[in-house]
Parts: sequence; C-alpha cells; structure tokens
Amino acid sequence: MAEHETGQRVDDEGFVVDTEDCEERERTHRERGTARPITVVGNPVLHKECEDVTEFDGELAELVDDMFASQRAAEGVGLAANQIGVDLKVFVYDCMDDEGVRHVGVVCNPVLEELPAERRVLDDSNEGCLSVPGAYHSLARPDYAVVRGQDAEGRPIRVRGTGYFARCLQHETDHLYGRLYIDRLSKRERKDVLRQMAEGTPRYETVPND
Repeated sequence: MAEHETGQRVDDEGFVVDTEDCEERERTHRERGTARPITVVGNPVLHKECEDVTEFDGELAELVDDMFASQRAAEGVGLAANQIGVDLKVFVYDCMDDEGVRHVGVVCNPVLEELPAERRVLDDSNEGCLSVPGAYHSLARPDYAVVRGQDAEGRPIRVRGTGYFARCLQHETDHLYGRLYIDRLSKRERKDVLRQMAEGTPRYETVPND
C-alpha cells in the first residue's frame, strides 16, 4: 500500500482504498448533512447531462454531506447529485460488493473506463433505482468496473468494483450523464418498471413532478 497525494491510501495498482473506516466516514458525512427528497423519473434534472464540478469548496462539501444523509434516509447504496435536484457531476456510495466488503466514497466528474475484452463478463441481475421507487428489473452489466474522476477536493482518483459494487459505479455514473437504468431496457420492460412504480408507494420522501 502507498499514500495517495490526496492523503487517501491507494493499493499497488493505484486505486483508492475505499474499504477502510467506512462506518466512521459515512457517519461523519451523514451527521453533518441534511436529508433531501429524491427526484423521480420525469424530473428534467434526471434526463440531461449534469454540469462538471469546477469548484471544490465548502459548498461542495456540504452537498456531499447532504447526499450521504439523503442516501441513508432512502436506504440506498449510491446516490447521484441530480437525484436530489442538483445539476452537478458528483455521486456518493455506500455499497457492499459480492464478497460482502463495504465500500464508501465520493466521485466527482466520473468517467467509466473502457474494459478490455477479457474483463467484459456480463452479470444479468436485478437492478433498482431510488428515482424509480419500488420497481426492479434485470439488466446485464459488466461485473467489473473502473471509474476515474476527482475527490471532493479536486484531486484525481480511480475507483474499481466487482459484482454488485461494479453495478453501482456504472449506475451512478449513468445518472450524471442523464441516463437511468430503465433507459437501457426495452420499451416493454420499461413499461413494466413504470407500472411497478405507479402501483407502489415510496418508502422515502420524493419530489413530485409537475
């Protein structure tokens, strides 16, 4: 292990270690933050590419705190800024991988790296979204993902995930480019998901669409 220039630990391959002190780091963010209601499919902020983060300041730090608080209140494993109505490319996560290892972190201006052919193994598992409450559908995604971006202080980072955590990284990056997971489904599948959503009641506060 080595020390990252951000002060974060990185492994021998240069990836941020996001598995240490997870409980303390998540709680610190959450207790400083205020939970906000979740935007749902149809809200314009969810359907366009978000603006790049250019100011890594106290306002961004407050947003990250609120995002962790909102994520916990909604019992989510990942949350993009536009899911609480903020038009910025930042997401937070608190997600287990398939081995039961917890990952906690924040990524600004994420870019999903292209995988070499030998790493593209598809996992066809159920997926849901806080912005499509109460609905789920199977969706094939690679079971390994690498995202590069910046931390909340603007320093470059890379994050990698396998299994469910890889799905989370891809899902949240999609959000910031205006794409929900249902946009990757067929028209029939999308209709089924929206029916599930209409028939249910969100377990957390949402922003009603006008």
